[in-house]
Amino acid sequence: MGALRRAHAASPHRKAPFAKALQFMINFIRSFFQSKIGIGVTLAFLVLIALAFASADVSTTGTFGGLSGTNNVAVVGDEEVTSAELRQSAENAFRQVQQNEPTLSLEVFIEEGGLGQVLDTLLDRVSISEFGRMLGLRAGDNLINSEIQMIPAFRGADGNFSQELYRTTIQQQGLTDQIVREDLTDGLIARQVLIPAVFGAKLPDSIVRRYATQLRERREGSIALVPSELFVPENDPTDKQLQAYYRENRTEFVRPERRRVRYAVFGAETLGDRIQPTQAEIRQRYEQNRDLYRASEERTFTQLIVPTRQAAESFKSRIEGGASIDSVASDAGLESSEIGPIVREDYAQQANSTVAEAVFAADEGDVAEIARSPLGFHVVRIDDVTRIAARSLEQARPEIEQALRNEKQRRALNEFASEIENRVNGGESFRQVADALDLETETTEQLIATGAVFGGERGDTAPEVVQPLVDTVFQMEEGQPQIAEVEAGETFVLFEAASITPSAAPPLNEIREEVTVRWQRAEGAKAALKAAERILKRVRDGSTLAAAMRAEETRLPPARPLNVTREQLMQQQQSNPPVALMFAMAEGTAKRLEAPNNGGYFLVSLDDITAGELEEDDPLIAQARTGYGNVLSREYGDQLRAAIRQELNVERNDEAVDAVRRQLTGATN
Repeated sequence: MGALRRAHAASPHRKAPFAKALQFMINFIRSFFQSKIGIGVTLAFLVLIALAFASADVSTTGTFGGLSGTNNVAVVGDEEVTSAELRQSAENAFRQVQQNEPTLSLEVFIEEGGLGQVLDTLLDRVSISEFGRMLGLRAGDNLINSEIQMIPAFRGADGNFSQELYRTTIQQQGLTDQIVREDLTDGLIARQVLIPAVFGAKLPDSIVRRYATQLRERREGSIALVPSELFVPENDPTDKQLQAYYRENRTEFVRPERRRVRYAVFGAETLGDRIQPTQAEIRQRYEQNRDLYRASEERTFTQLIVPTRQAAESFKSRIEGGASIDSVASDAGLESSEIGPIVREDYAQQANSTVAEAVFAADEGDVAEIARSPLGFHVVRIDDVTRIAARSLEQARPEIEQALRNEKQRRALNEFASEIENRVNGGESFRQVADALDLETETTEQLIATGAVFGGERGDTAPEVVQPLVDTVFQMEEGQPQIAEVEAGETFVLFEAASITPSAAPPLNEIREEVTVRWQRAEGAKAALKAAERILKRVRDGSTLAAAMRAEETRLPPARPLNVTREQLMQQQQSNPPVALMFAMAEGTAKRLEAPNNGGYFLVSLDDITAGELEEDDPLIAQARTGYGNVLSREYGDQLRAAIRQELNVERNDEAVDAVRRQLTGATN
């Protein structure tokens, strides 16, 4: 259901500098460290039901072991949230996050809190919907219809809502019209509950000014890195050490899900002589379109249309007297237009048969007799006449033959594709279809969700014809073939997920060298931590950070001075956690921050803070007023959601949630 909600949600827009700064500040104050999965899954309060296409009752049958006889993970008032809902929602949320992080595994997604956040979103969705109904809120059929028609994913090539495309799209997601409508109903009720509560929130100007001033704040100090690589042990780990490290850090070695794609491309070459026109077909086409091949002429002319015959006759006389039609039109405040080359029949459709007869009766260089169309009276000067000789059957044969061949090819390919689709729908396997129709098949290397070859060289990707199919392949069951049109009317492809290798950590013996390197770095990080603590103690005893670094026996990279404003930090293209940490410290203090991937420890010393200043008319104040108003709205929404949950007495079944977790990860405990 995520596809529908993503299509329905508002498009992202470029954030103003203040908005970026504000978002950073609030996030930093709330939580310095946040899970990358958490950020990817947590949804804004105004799109609580963004797990649409996943959170409805897609399946409510079957139970998991250990649920004490119930299939529910939670109860919200009188509304049940089933294990099937949670499982399906988590799988869809994972696929959404995986689009940005293709190497992410479901196991890591759940370990970093993904399942819990999906459940929270489901509970918020159900709670707000139930609360809205308690208040008597509703969403009528007309409103639901309007919402569906506004979703871009359901619009056809002409830009209008397509009932057929809507039906096909939701069927591909395993949904029904009822499920979609119920989900949209919940979303619309949620809007009615939340928007009045958060609309127009604003902070007092005194508070806005205080926060806005912080953006001009300047901080001075030093920053240094104690790298793990300078402390790695010289000896390799023992088997016992390596096995213990691997067990404790198994998720770090998880390989992404891989799939092989088996496919067969077919086009005109598979049709043989079926698309070759017969002599009888060529002759029949010639007879049917004889008018196209008779003698004709094309004309190019300049035309001026006026409202009265008197004006038209006057203009005609002036042009015949030597004036140019363009100058005559210009003098009258009108504009002439050039038409052609065009044949008589086509021009008659533009004007009418009377005007066409007059224009095609005049000689080259003359002005045609005045004739009238619904647009007015036509003054036409004939600029060029090109006579086209009649063509015999033999002369027209190549053109007719090619046109017939193209038509028969498109028709035959569509029929061939339909035959394949019928075989697939009838339960035949990929191999059975390919053998029966003599299709040449190929199988790709193992691919990850981006279409890159797993374990291949940089730049190795799926074949060009397979690349557009990768997203679909990663949503298919193994051995369930599908057919796709690669090039309209020209090329089709039959494909399937030939094999699926789930995301998992490989056996230790397969990656022993990689685990050894990681163990060494981890051990180096432990030693680097001890060095960092010694350095911080010296700084707290009065030493400068630079001097404290030099006092270590191991030669470390020197500390570097830092003098930066919060605005400058916000303007940086990439996040800079050590510099950000400086803006969360008290003056005269020093702190450490672990570098990612056991890279060591950053040390940050803050020496001086210079408060920012703002003029009365500084535009930053107006930006802050809007930005902090949005933050306050978000906070009101969060508080309302929490209050609604408490009011409706949300009860969780931790055993059922844990059972879903085990089923998703394949864990046994």
